[in-house]
Amino acid sequence: MKAIWNGVTIAESDDTVIIENNHYFPADSIKKEYFKDSNTHTTCPWKGVASYYSIEVDGQTNPDAAWYYPEVSELAKGIKGRVAFWKGVEVK
Repeated sequence: MKAIWNGVTIAESDDTVIIENNHYFPADSIKKEYFKDSNTHTTCPWKGVASYYSIEVDGQTNPDAAWYYPEVSELAKGIKGRVAFWKGVEVK
């Protein structure tokens, strides 16, 4: 699987976990040079508190386009250490 934004592959892995139609990529499969920490956090009732990354490619920014759970609930332990995408990031 590849995550692509603005024509650039920002993550690639043969080991994604699908939950709620989102592919969660291993954290070590993302190309960290395109990811910037965000101050945004949201709470999922069964997964926990999500943190976000903004994605920057070729001078363009996609705010909060990737998320991960630094600490996950027991129900979501399969996505610990993984990153998922939305907001126009193509996963294929």
